[in-house]
Formats: sequence, C-alpha cells, structure tokens
Amino acid sequence: QAQLRESGGGLVQPGGRLRLSCVASGANFVIDDMEWYRRVPGKERELVSRITSSGYTRYADSVKGRFTTSRDDSRDTVYLQMNSLKPEDTAMYYCHMEGHDSWDNEYDYWGDGTQVTVFS
Repeated sequence: QAQLRESGGGLVQPGGRLRLSCVASGANFVIDDMEWYRRVPGKERELVSRITSSGYTRYADSVKGRFTTSRDDSRDTVYLQMNSLKPEDTAMYYCHMEGHDSWDNEYDYWGDGTQVTVFS
C-alpha cells in the first residue's frame, strides 16, 4: 500500500514563492502521471499541474508561467515550484499519482494535502 506525503506549504506574501514536494513511499508499481490539485472550501477541486512519465507537462491556465512541476523518479517524488504567488492561489494542495504494475493492475493514490496561504 503506497502512501503519498506532501510538504512545503505555508504562509507567504503576494509575489513570494514556495516549493511543494510529494514523496510516494511503498510504491511497488510504475508511476505514470503525477499531478497536483488544489481545493478551496466551497469550490470544486482544480487540477493545477500534471507531469507524465515521459515528462510532458500540463498546467491550469491560472498558473501558467508561474508554476513549474517536475519529477524525480529515482525518489518517487514530484515537485511544484510556485512563483509570483497570488492571494487566489490560497488553497489546500493535494498530490495525486497514478500507475500500473507488470500485471496491468492500476493504482491511484492521493496525499492528505498541504496548505498554501498567500496573504498581504
């Protein structure tokens, strides 16, 4: 049973930066897509970024040019570098990973989230 653990959230002023990390422990499968989502109370969960096993990346329009995702497969880790943060980036950020094994079993895991708060 894999577990995902996010870190790196916190309080930051507008224009500041944070780097989120998400480590998968016990992942006895090939990790395909690594994603970051965020959720604000009362709103739907939003896909922030995705990075595939081949390195293809995709971003929400609201973060393009400010956020960058990367992965280190040797550490089963995905990162989200967040620059030029805005108050509207305030949310709980969740890591999500999908994968498969040699028998084509599929895996889908979520982390517990890390809070990002951007305040003046």
